[in-house]
Formats: sequence, C-alpha cells, structure tokens
Amino acid sequence: MSRIRKFLAALYHAFFNFVLNSFKSINRKIRSKLPVWRMKEETKEHVQSSIKVFRWIILPASLLYVFLEFYLFGENALDTMLWGLAVFFYSNFLPNLPSIYRKKAKNNDAKDLPWYKRYAILLFAPLLVWILFSGIRLSWRTTETYHNFKSLTVYCIFLFIVGFLAFIKFPITLGNFVEILVFPLYGLTGYLTHLKVDKIW
Repeated sequence: MSRIRKFLAALYHAFFNFVLNSFKSINRKIRSKLPVWRMKEETKEHVQSSIKVFRWIILPASLLYVFLEFYLFGENALDTMLWGLAVFFYSNFLPNLPSIYRKKAKNNDAKDLPWYKRYAILLFAPLLVWILFSGIRLSWRTTETYHNFKSLTVYCIFLFIVGFLAFIKFPITLGNFVEILVFPLYGLTGYLTHLKVDKIW
C-alpha cells in the first residue's frame, strides 16, 4: 500500500510541476508580473480540484461508459475514453492559456478583436503558445477572459465537431453516435471544474 501511495504521490508532483513550469515559462515569455507564489497557489488549487473530480466522477463514469458501450453496442470505446481523459485534464487549465493575448479594457468603448479571432485564441491556444515560443508575435489582443459560459459553449461545440470528425464510422451506429456525444462531455467537465475553482458558478 505504501508503494502505491508513493507512486500516486509521485504522479501528483509530476503533474503539478508540469503545469506550474508550463505556466512559468509562458509568463516569463510574456513578461507577466504575476508572482511565483500566486502561480503556485493557483496551480495547486486547480491540480487538486482536477484530481478530485477525476477520482470521484470522471474515472468511475469512464469505466462504466466503456463497459456499457461494449455490453450494449459491441463498441470498443477505449480510444474515446483515453482521448477524453486527456481532454478533461487539458480543459482544466485551458481558460488560463489565452491570457497571453489578453489586454485590459480601459473603457466600455474599447475596440476588441472580431469574434472569430477571439475564439480562435481559445480553441487553438496550444498552437498560439507554440507560435509565441517560436518567436512569432501576433498583434492580437482581447479583453475576453474566457471564464464564462459563452466561451464554454463555443468550446463544447468545437469539441463535438472534433469528436465527430475523429470518431465517426460509416454507417453510423447508435453506439458510435454515443461515442461522439460523450467526447465533448470530458471537456465540459474539465472546463466547469476550472470555473468552479475560480468561483464563476
């Protein structure tokens, strides 16, 4: 039992350090004034919350989902589940990634980016982070915080489209359709977990 606990503790610290170091690197790149202690505090809150939700909700629901998909429809949903788990953890931190393109609204009349650019920053955040570290600087700046249900809705629609393109099998069966519907739920849960930690709801 002690070995299992040590292994789980090692996984936790590896996950925590990965997230913290990632945001440290991003903040250094954009010359953010956010203090390290605040980054550590916020990272700890989100990591602990994501693991708690994973342990008590996501993992049991995922195992049940895979079992029911196989038992009822004869479908192997293991690939959907594994991709879904990755999306869940990613979505727990996604709302903070676009902060590299955020600007403060000086007044209510401040001109913002067109809607498609604003949400491209959210939906393709990893690509834009890669562009940032490649030395390419985009002039895009937005007052959008992405800590709201409108951004969550856009993100879930995007995940549904991605899931449809990634997991569709012709002819479409009921089991396959369930796979496509379940995939965005991982992202929804992760995003909601982030918003809950930040007291948005």
